[in-house]
Amino acid sequence: MASTPKSVAAFLEGKRFAVAGVSRDPKQTANAVFRKLRDSGFEVVPVNPSAAELEGVPCYPDLKSIPGQIDGVMVVTSRSVAADIVRQCADKGVKRVWFHRSFGDGSVSREAVKECKARGIEAIVGGCPLMYCEPVDGGHACIRWVLRLLGKVPG
Repeated sequence: MASTPKSVAAFLEGKRFAVAGVSRDPKQTANAVFRKLRDSGFEVVPVNPSAAELEGVPCYPDLKSIPGQIDGVMVVTSRSVAADIVRQCADKGVKRVWFHRSFGDGSVSREAVKECKARGIEAIVGGCPLMYCEPVDGGHACIRWVLRLLGKVPG
């Protein structure tokens, strides 16, 4: 992980993460992010207001419903709800948020990024853990390389 940007390394120093946007459809991006973090040894909690269990674990409708501390939140939702998730992070005391994005806007909204700045939350805008948590598959390594060239991911 020598080429891992400082913001990503700081995020991944956490032990317990929430992934907002995990779906009943296991093929969705949020589910892949959830599984990658879990398989990398992190404790991961799914967040979806419409499910009680996802990926074989209890799911929570919002961040305030999750018991205990959360070290970081992955936002892998529609960008229209990203700012609300940031406000939930502030209320929960979460200091790091990572907005998923590959090509296009992804989960990134200007309002959400502004909310992070206003509330003292460190935001990673773009990319995802599949580009940084070892082992990184060839496809995500290529995507990371291209997105770095385009200035769409950290580092």
